[in-house]
This record gives sequence, structure tokens and C-alpha cells, in this order.
Amino acid sequence: MKYLLDTHILIWFLQGNKNLKNSLREIIESPENEILLSVVNGIEISIKSRSGKLRLNATLKTIFEKSGFGILSIDLNHILEFNRLPVRSDHKDPFDRMLVSQALVENCILITTDVKIKKYKVATL
Repeated sequence: MKYLLDTHILIWFLQGNKNLKNSLREIIESPENEILLSVVNGIEISIKSRSGKLRLNATLKTIFEKSGFGILSIDLNHILEFNRLPVRSDHKDPFDRMLVSQALVENCILITTDVKIKKYKVATL
């Protein structure tokens, strides 16, 4: 299966945070699954790190390179899907909306605990 990680899931995974369910950790660690990170994750982590809300033990480059996960750039199809997504009054986070768009275009399951993301017509865990 192919999975895309929401940023908080990536952070919890890297930190060994107990908020990440063991079943999700097993999916992420399974060599049978294709795990993708988005450049969106990098942007969000950078913002959190630079604002002092997140402390990194390595550079973003190191985190992405050593993760062993695929890296998903933003391409035109992702942007077009982003434009097609319904604008929800209860959820305007452009980073989440781009992750949803990427998951839809790439036919991935988006791993998230964000209930607002789960309201979109995207496969989630």
C-alpha cells in the first residue's frame, strides 16, 4: 500500500511519541508499504521549528534523507486538485488541503488524526 504522512504523524514518528498508535507505527515501519513525505511536511516543520514550537535534533535535509521515505514534490496535478477541493468554512489550512490533494492525485492513504482532514473525500487512517 501507498501512504502519505500528515506532518504531525511524521513528527510523532520521528520523536517516538506515544500519541502515534502502534498500528500506525507498524504500517509506517513495514517494508511492504510505500511511505511518502511531502515537501509540505518540510515547510510545516520549518515553520514550527523557526517559531520555537518544535525542536529538531537534525536538519530538515537529514530528516528527509535518512527517513528512507519517498519525497513528493508539488506538481501541476496537485495544484489543480487543490483548486477543485471544496472550500470548507471549518477548515482553511492550506497545508492540510495540499496534503489531501496530493493523496487524492497519487492514490495514497493519508495517515492523520486530524478530524477536519477526514471530512474530505480522501482515504485516511
